[in-house]
Amino acid sequence: MIAQVHGEGTPLIVIHGFGVDHRILLPLEDMLQGRSWKRMYLDLPWAEGADDTGERTPGELADAVLAEVREIVGEGDFAVVGNSFGAIIARHVAHALRAQCLGLATLAGVFQADHTLRQLPEHRVILHDADVLERAGEARDEFSGVAVVHTSDALERFQRFVLPGLRGANQQVLERIGARYTQAPAPEADASGPFDAPSLHLFGRQDQVVGSEDGLALRNHYTRGSFVTLDSAGHNAHLEQPEVVGALLRDWLDRADTARQMASTALLGVE
Repeated sequence: MIAQVHGEGTPLIVIHGFGVDHRILLPLEDMLQGRSWKRMYLDLPWAEGADDTGERTPGELADAVLAEVREIVGEGDFAVVGNSFGAIIARHVAHALRAQCLGLATLAGVFQADHTLRQLPEHRVILHDADVLERAGEARDEFSGVAVVHTSDALERFQRFVLPGLRGANQQVLERIGARYTQAPAPEADASGPFDAPSLHLFGRQDQVVGSEDGLALRNHYTRGSFVTLDSAGHNAHLEQPEVVGALLRDWLDRADTARQMASTALLGVE
């Protein structure tokens, strides 16, 4: 499942969302340069060029990724970030390996798998630019259907990082897993207790795809969680507000590093 690896250090597993591939999260590279984390971008089975490993439900896929992460990290530490649907898998992995997981981040994460039960805002464009939509060409509907900020930069990022994955996705795999989309893990409900590692849960205020309320309802489960709802941001918040998202991700990794150092000090018995 590993599509790209960048940097050196502790593994940071990066998991994309439904219908796209790892490229949607490559903007994180600019945000995390110079950090001592080995960014490992996974491609899920519908991604262009990926092997169809036969999973039928999100739960089966989450278990397959969990097995992959176990092979990657062994007994070592790691952190994990998931975007959209990938947030379900990231949370599943983090809870299953919580003794090794230094941190968990979700970006516009799915917290309610049943679309009919999601608490969603109406689609609202904060910054409209007809010229930008005209330049989008054949990608206009795909861009405007999710974007709430119509700027040249947001369009360029969408065309570079999102569109190739959308166009190259294996539709048969998407249909097979999508037909059982609600058969997804519920890590918080199944957990024996709260999640105590540093976490970040970032939502777009105008995200009409997954919203924010379902995730915010779980804030007490994450005892060291930062829950942030960004204005002027939709489902692709990291593309529309990259500077703010980058700062929040760096803060999260700094907190994970501090927690690791404190744990190491405690194990050595240093006062």
